[in-house]
Amino acid sequence: MDKINPNLSLEFRGPVVIATLTDEKILDEDQLQGLEGSFLPLIEQTPQIQLIIDFSNVKFLTSSVLGLLIRISKKVHETEGTLRLCSISPKILDVFRITRLDKIFEILSDVDDAMVGLKK
Repeated sequence: MDKINPNLSLEFRGPVVIATLTDEKILDEDQLQGLEGSFLPLIEQTPQIQLIIDFSNVKFLTSSVLGLLIRISKKVHETEGTLRLCSISPKILDVFRITRLDKIFEILSDVDDAMVGLKK
């Protein structure tokens, strides 16, 4: 697998992968490319991945991150996996609502809620 981004913490709970974004702000292209370079190989190498992306540390992100999330979602669905987002701050959640991405993504309050119903 390509080297894991230091701005991303991975935890494996059985077949579920919890990816915690560790940066408060995801603003520049290098961060975005690093995240993409970590997520896409992980998804490709894990058929039917059950992926939870934890936003608990994130306070601000650019619209480019939304594009990355859409690419991640497409890749997860191509492998017949599951993608859930959790712990999104109210400010960022407003962006998801305005862009109607809250209708596309399964967004839950925290990791424990996101784990419900996934294979363990």
